[in-house]
Amino acid sequence: LDMRVPAQLLSLLLLWLPGARCEIQMTQSPASLSASLGDRVTITCQATQGFNTWLAWYQQKTGKALKFLISKATILHTGVSSRFSGSGTWTDFTLTISSLEPEDAATYYFYHCQQYNNWYPQ
Repeated sequence: LDMRVPAQLLSLLLLWLPGARCEIQMTQSPASLSASLGDRVTITCQATQGFNTWLAWYQQKTGKALKFLISKATILHTGVSSRFSGSGTWTDFTLTISSLEPEDAATYYFYHCQQYNNWYPQ
């Protein structure tokens, strides 16, 4: 069984955050990928400047709201499957799904802004 697991940059999310100072350009890859059930899937994002770990990952299924997956690059949000993990620091960050399940078919987004507190849009 082949699944499409698209990955896109959600730039509009940054516009909805009052006071956000978003000056670092981010690139997420791949733009989309095909994977089979049980596969290990990796999505990466790369920044033009280093910024420590102020990065979050989100999942969005068709017709559904964004689901908060990971904060501070590595911290799994409550209730999120342990199949998901995040890693990275400075300019290179990764979201990994250890064993792909049918319910993982979704669009995956990352978010970064120069926030100096522990807040991410949830």
